[in-house]
Amino acid sequence: MNQLKNTSRQEIKKLMKISDNLTDLNYDRFQEFETDFSKNSGEPAIYTFKGDVFQGLEAENWSEKDLAYAESRLFILSGLYGLLRPSTLVQPYRLEMGTALSTKKAKTLYEFWGSDLTELINKELSHQQNKILINLASQEYSKAIQFQDIEATQIIVHFREWRNEKWTFISFNAKKARGTMARFIIQERIKDTEGLKGFDLDGYAYNEELSSDKELFFTK
Repeated sequence: MNQLKNTSRQEIKKLMKISDNLTDLNYDRFQEFETDFSKNSGEPAIYTFKGDVFQGLEAENWSEKDLAYAESRLFILSGLYGLLRPSTLVQPYRLEMGTALSTKKAKTLYEFWGSDLTELINKELSHQQNKILINLASQEYSKAIQFQDIEATQIIVHFREWRNEKWTFISFNAKKARGTMARFIIQERIKDTEGLKGFDLDGYAYNEELSSDKELFFTK
């Protein structure tokens, strides 16, 4: 954030490939960003993000028990903050994990975070009885994790739709479905792979033919 505070409007526009209006909005956000985190600035992460995935998450409709259950089981990857719990306070910002932001520490955000996020995930998994990691992140964000070093069973979830006589990846719908899947896991208290296969929201159903032990496909 210190690097972004010292980045000009034109540099931000070029770096993030955004419109003039978004450039102005985010330049102002960077200037106003409070880097003294002891001041507890911001709102809970679970309510702050508004992208396609979070439309499916529908966290605003969760019960207090859902939120408590999610606190030690659901993590949000962030280019700026790293790994967020649902209750972690975040301030408005724009910084996608794949943004080519160079800092004094590293040339990219992937290099900046290094193994930190992987180590933290392993630490949290060590407290779980069933050590299963469900990856609902995009490829851009998944690259921030060294999955070969994760000490748990790993499941990747895919969503496909039948279009033009083949199973097709539809970006917006798949993103929203990843959030819906996360909501399903939390609200139904899913604890194993078999439970995941029961996902049947938004018209999707488990596709055994496409799936394997480590990759589950849901189609419609």
